[in-house]
Amino acid sequence: MENYTKYRLKSSDELVSLLTGKDNLFIIACNKCFKEFETMNEPDLGEFEALAAEQGKKVSGSAKVDFLCNKYLTAKKLEDMIPEGTDHVAVISCGLGIQTVADLVEQPVIAAANSLNYTGHHGMALTKKACDACAQCYLNMTGGICPIVDCSKSLVNGQCGGAKNGKCEVDSNKDCAWEKIYRRLEKQGRLEELQGQPVQIRDYSKINFKAINDYVKEIREKRLDGYYGGVHPSERKELAEGIALQKFPEPKTVVIPLSMHAGKPADCLVKPGDHVTVGQKIGAASGFISANIHSSVSGTVVAVEDRLHPTKGGMCLSVVIESDGKDTLCETVRPAKPLEELTPEEITAIVQESGIVGMGGAGFPTSVKLKPAKPVDTILLNGCECEPLLTADHRVMLENADDVIFGLQAVIKAVGAGKGIIVIEDNKPDAIELMQAKTEGIENIEVAVARTKYPQGAEKMLIKRVMNRQVPRGGLPADVGVVVCNVSTVKAIKDAICTGMPLTERVVTVTGEKIAKPGNYIVKIGTSVKEMIDYCGGFTDDDVKVQMGGPMMGFTLTDLDVPILKGSNGIIAIEPDETVEQPCIKCGRCVDVCPMELSPLYFSKYADAQNWQGMLEMNVRDCIECRSCEYICSSKIPLVTKIKAGKKAIMEMK
Repeated sequence: MENYTKYRLKSSDELVSLLTGKDNLFIIACNKCFKEFETMNEPDLGEFEALAAEQGKKVSGSAKVDFLCNKYLTAKKLEDMIPEGTDHVAVISCGLGIQTVADLVEQPVIAAANSLNYTGHHGMALTKKACDACAQCYLNMTGGICPIVDCSKSLVNGQCGGAKNGKCEVDSNKDCAWEKIYRRLEKQGRLEELQGQPVQIRDYSKINFKAINDYVKEIREKRLDGYYGGVHPSERKELAEGIALQKFPEPKTVVIPLSMHAGKPADCLVKPGDHVTVGQKIGAASGFISANIHSSVSGTVVAVEDRLHPTKGGMCLSVVIESDGKDTLCETVRPAKPLEELTPEEITAIVQESGIVGMGGAGFPTSVKLKPAKPVDTILLNGCECEPLLTADHRVMLENADDVIFGLQAVIKAVGAGKGIIVIEDNKPDAIELMQAKTEGIENIEVAVARTKYPQGAEKMLIKRVMNRQVPRGGLPADVGVVVCNVSTVKAIKDAICTGMPLTERVVTVTGEKIAKPGNYIVKIGTSVKEMIDYCGGFTDDDVKVQMGGPMMGFTLTDLDVPILKGSNGIIAIEPDETVEQPCIKCGRCVDVCPMELSPLYFSKYADAQNWQGMLEMNVRDCIECRSCEYICSSKIPLVTKIKAGKKAIMEMK
């Protein structure tokens, strides 16, 4: 594995010179590794296209490719992509990507970028070292073969004459770089171009290994600011973030699973034929780690039976209720005393009775969090919503800011903490501005702005980012004096205290490139996913993958006849990923992005060998299943699936 600095477009004057006498271009741009851009859009491809148009050049097409240096995946993506009649292929990438494309296409390749950038971009080579990041690129002259790296002597003015049978005299296992250059240029009919070139002496003052090494360390420190690892997936929040909350139509039938939380399923309290009302308890918590379940509609229980669970991957005992459309409230739904009159114990009891769980997806019973075993000084309110596409919490902060602050104050009082911090990622400036205005003058609440990075919203990452406290391996946030809650969760706590309404509805984002009409909806628990998708206009085409939750940690739905749960913050319809798993190439990217500082490549190896003890010794149980490793994996290995299998097997070992 080699470290390289990133690249930038060559100067306009140099590009104009390169394009002289060339036409019918196809442009390929690398999407770059580990993005660290000041703006959301990468400008290189557009700038080059504009310059080519100014020069009167015909562009037959363009493409952006992730990890262009991965020859196998790039070859698959380039199949049938370059139109007939294309005379030259311009490549915007570091030297690795340029050489990869030059090996794959018949047309001469134009290197449109310099493999050096002092503004802060860094990637990792997937293959053998093939670029020296010298900022003095020779690839346009040598047909996409680097004489600096491929030639053992780094000769820039032709071969030394010491090659034997096409092999280098310094390393007999290595092909002579200059013989390869001559063969490629001859095949492309460009040999005369090289013969007319003056001898170029390499300028060693431009860069050296120490400069690159120091530079890479500096960039890594910036990238790992706050906590180790993490990735920057495309956010695509613009599809729904500007759409105000809407009340979803009353469902005719709801299916309410008795397990919508971490821990034991609730015990069923109703039977077929019973009439129930909104907010009536229909399932009782069956243990310390469990949660009450309430009806979200008024009507008749038509069945208590096993139904498909959307996230657990099997059947779950569920209460099926046919709504009467009246929304009759249960007599138990009534406001509590004012917050200032409630004791911490009374607040916790209200939260427990209301069946409130973590609504960010994990579903951990909130009443348990409000009874920490150790003293807590700070409540962190998670408003990051770091998952791409999802905007439910964002809309809750914008439209229910006062409720969120009230709920946070209730949690602070229940736990006996000294202060609360609302943490919002910097991609939500409107929510930041509103929350700062709303909390001005509240002494024990502040707003912290976090640089956008996934998985920022994970408890341990959030604590490290904001408090600079490290939760010990196998430990809990309370071990470092912190409790973390989601913004939708504290909104539910406010409702339970001020209206008496238990957790019977939540905000759900329905979005994705394949959804006809994205939106943010207040939805009754138990509403059918299929009903929601149909209400949003259905899919734009049939080639679609549907997930409950975000694209990183969400659960793929193969059957849409499943209900919305307490933790269902989104339904997304996106492009399916049909990439086939390839063998691990040991690039180390998964290690570099794992926020828990684990080594996921070993988990894959051990899972394939069913070496569960090995996975245990490599601390697989610390994995938070954020999918950063899987997202960055060039071989598209389903790492989280293998990790889950390992965790399950380890549990069965005991």
